[in-house]
Order: sequence, then C-alpha cells, then structure tokens
Amino acid sequence: MTERERPPGKIDPTVPTVARMYDYFLGGKDNFPADREAAEKIVELSSQGGANVREMARANRDFLVRAVETAARAGVRQFLDIGTGLPTQDNVHQVAHRIIPDAKVVYSDNDAIVLVHARALLADNPDTVIIDGDAHDPKGLLAAAAQHLDFSQPVAVLVVALFHYFSDDDEVAGIVQALREPLVPGSHLIITHAYVEQGESIPGRRSETEDVYRRTTSGALHLRDCDMVRTYFDGLELLEPGLVPVQDWRNDDPFIVPGMEKGGILGGVGRVP
Repeated sequence: MTERERPPGKIDPTVPTVARMYDYFLGGKDNFPADREAAEKIVELSSQGGANVREMARANRDFLVRAVETAARAGVRQFLDIGTGLPTQDNVHQVAHRIIPDAKVVYSDNDAIVLVHARALLADNPDTVIIDGDAHDPKGLLAAAAQHLDFSQPVAVLVVALFHYFSDDDEVAGIVQALREPLVPGSHLIITHAYVEQGESIPGRRSETEDVYRRTTSGALHLRDCDMVRTYFDGLELLEPGLVPVQDWRNDDPFIVPGMEKGGILGGVGRVP
C-alpha cells in the first residue's frame, strides 16, 4: 500500500463510501480499491441500461457550480454545504469567492476521510471551515454551523446528491423542514436528488445496483419521483427553469446524459421570499 493509499485513523478502507465512489466517478484519486471496485460495478450495471454514471456525476457537479454562482450573484454571502463529499475542482468556496471574495462557507460531513482532506485544504482559509455534522441530526448540524454563519442574514443551503441515501420519506421531509426553519428572506435552498419517473425502472439491474450501495457506509440508494422532490420546495420561489434534470438547469452548453430520459438527477434552487 502506497502512502496515498494508506488510510488515516478510524477509516476502514475495505468498506466503500459514496463520497469516495463519487470522487472516483469524477476522476479523482482520493479513493481505495474497495471504492473503485464498487464504483466500477455501478458503471457496469448502469451501462446495461445505456446510462453513463460518470457523465451524471459531472452534470451534478456542474449544476452545483451554476447554482452557487446564481446565489452569489443574488447577493448571498454565506453558504452551508451539507454532505459535501471529498474536495474536487470548483468547490463551493472557490466558486463563491470568485464572485464574493469574503463569502463565508461552512462544509458539513461525517465521513472521516472527507474531514481529513477538507481540513488540510482549508487550513489557510479563515472564511471557510468544515464541521463534523450528520444530516440525520439537522438541528445539531445547524447549531454547529451557526458558530460560523449568521442566520439573521441570507444563507444558501446546499444538499447535493445526499437525500437519495435516506430511505425514510418522512425523515427527509423533516430534515428539509428543519433546514428551512432558520432561513430568512433571500436565502436559497439548493437540492439535487437521484430520481426515476413513476412506472419506470432504474437503468441497469435495479436489485444489483441497490445491493452495491447497500454495502457502502451510506446504505441503499432510494430514488424518488419528481413530484416528491418538488415538495421540498413548497412555499419557496423555485427559480427558473424549476426542478429539472441537472444538465438542463441554466446550462448554456447543455448535453445529453445517455440513458437518462426517464430518470437521472434532478436539481432545483428555491429562494425564501
């Protein structure tokens, strides 16, 4: 095992995590053999339905960039990225700082390797921190974030590609409500979520796909339909073009994600009126 492969303490490299699998999909190097094996299995299964998981991951990341730019240009100076995953190119603080150099950014994750890498990356950036936070405890997460952010002013809250690892619909609805509760007018809620239309199946072999994710630290993949995801924005001003596949959201260079005509990843940005 090389030094790059050697895990920090309390990290089990034999159990895949979705953060490291996502890093692999994006072409990153911060992953272990178990992550690569699981990710390649997802690539194989998805390709059987004509899908390209790497393109989906890239489209999701590009949406994040455009959504953060949109919020920053609207004057939002504070960002909370929940379930941030491993650092990659165009992280939230890098995108926000191109528009608002003194924007404050809080990242939250409970994956040990994410915390290690992010703390190293952010060591010399006083306006950006990462906290050990669990979305299953949104009130605790918000309390920790409030030590760095002023919730009496607008905040953009990002929950990108996270809720589809939560199987309980009522819990997700409760988390969304808790995250929205402290947000003042002008705040933004940014969500992406893997979806499948009613009556459709996951491209590839559904049971095998779900089994791969069930073996990760995050548990099974739980897709929801567009109508369900849209309820997370009830009462908010859903910015144009609404809740749409991520590759179609305010994209000047849209592209087709093969196999995703009936599913994929939805993205939306809601503004608190």
